[in-house]
Amino acid sequence: MIRLPGPDGGVREYHPRAEPLALTTSGALTSRTVFSAAHVVADPYADTSPDSPAAVDWDATLAFRRHLWSQGLGVAEAMDTAQRGMGLDWNGAAELIRRSAAEARSVGGLIACGVGTDQLTGPAGLAEVRKAYEEQLALVEETGSQAILMASRALAAAASGPEDYLDLYGHLLRQAGEPVILHWLGPMFDPALEGYWGSADLDAATETFLDVIKAHPDKVDGIKVSLLDARREVELRRRLPEGVRCYTGDDFHYPELIAGDEQGFSHALLGIFDPLAPLAADAVRTLDTGDVEGFRATLDPTVALSRHLFQTPTRFYKTGVVLLAWLAGHQDHFTMVGGLQSARSLPHLARAYELADGLGLFPDPALAEARMRSLLTVHGVPQ
Repeated sequence: MIRLPGPDGGVREYHPRAEPLALTTSGALTSRTVFSAAHVVADPYADTSPDSPAAVDWDATLAFRRHLWSQGLGVAEAMDTAQRGMGLDWNGAAELIRRSAAEARSVGGLIACGVGTDQLTGPAGLAEVRKAYEEQLALVEETGSQAILMASRALAAAASGPEDYLDLYGHLLRQAGEPVILHWLGPMFDPALEGYWGSADLDAATETFLDVIKAHPDKVDGIKVSLLDARREVELRRRLPEGVRCYTGDDFHYPELIAGDEQGFSHALLGIFDPLAPLAADAVRTLDTGDVEGFRATLDPTVALSRHLFQTPTRFYKTGVVLLAWLAGHQDHFTMVGGLQSARSLPHLARAYELADGLGLFPDPALAEARMRSLLTVHGVPQ
C-alpha cells in the first residue's frame, strides 16, 4: 500500500499491482508508421540554473532511444517532447540530432528530426526566419535523417498573412533533398503559435496549409497534426493529395485516428508514445493482423493517462513523461532540463503514477513503487 495525495488536499491509499502487463516486445510494425517524440534525460550533477544551457546525460538519453527502437517505433527527435524551446536551445538540439542520428544508423532505427528557427533569440524578419530554417534543415539532412519542418514562433510573429507562409514553406520544400513531414502544432502546446498559417480561424488556416502541400506534394511525406481535434484531423486527412500521409499528433484521440475508417487512417507521431512505447507497439502489432477491436481494447484504456498528462497547461506534459521514465527505470532520477520537474503538482504526479501502474506500464512495479514513495516522502507525504 502506498499513500497518494489527491487534489482535494487529502491522502488516499493505493495498492499497486504486483506484475507488469505481459506484452510482445519484438517484430516490425507493418500497418502503420509510428514515431515516438522522445524526451531528453538531464544531467542531475550539472551545476546549472533554469537559464543555463541544457546539461544532458547523453548516455541515458541515447539508451532511451534504443529502448524505443527495440519496440519497433521510430524516434521523432528534437521535438517539443525533448523540451525544444523549453530548456533545450538550438545548440543542444543540434548536438542531440547528431548523436541520435549516429545511434540510429548503428542500430538501423527509424528517425526523423525537428527543423525549426529557435536559434533566433529576438525579433526577426522573414529573411532571417528563412535563413534559420535553412541552417537547421541542412544539418538534419547532413545526418541522413528525415526532416520535420516544425512550426516557428518567429514565423508566427513575422508573417503578415497566408502569403508569407506559402512563400517561405514553398522555398523550403523546393530546397529539401527528400520529402519532409510538415508539423502543425496548435497554440494549446505553444501559445506563441496562435494564428499559424496566417489566420486564427482554423478553417482558413487549413486552406493555407493544404495549399502549401498541394503545391509540392512530391516534397511532403506527410503531415503531423497536433490540434487535439479529431474531427478536423479526419477532414484534413481525407483532403490530402494521394501519397501524403497523416501522422496524428492528437494525444487525446489517437486510438480512433490510428484505427481509421473506411476512407483511411492516420499514422502516428506522438509524445504520449514515449511512456506508452511497449503498450503502443503491442497494440499496433495487433492491428497489423487486422484485429481492430483488439487494437482498440489495448490502446483505448491508455487515453485516461494521456489526457491526464496533457491537461492544461498542455505544454507541461513533459513533466509527467519524465516522471514515468524514471519510475519505469529508464533513468536514475527525476530531474529535467530547466528544472521543469517542478511544473506539475504533487497530486498530478501521484495520479500519473496511479494510472500508469494500473495499465501495467512499469517493467518492475516494485521499483516504481519505491521511487514514487521516495518522491512522496521528500514532499512530506508520510508513508
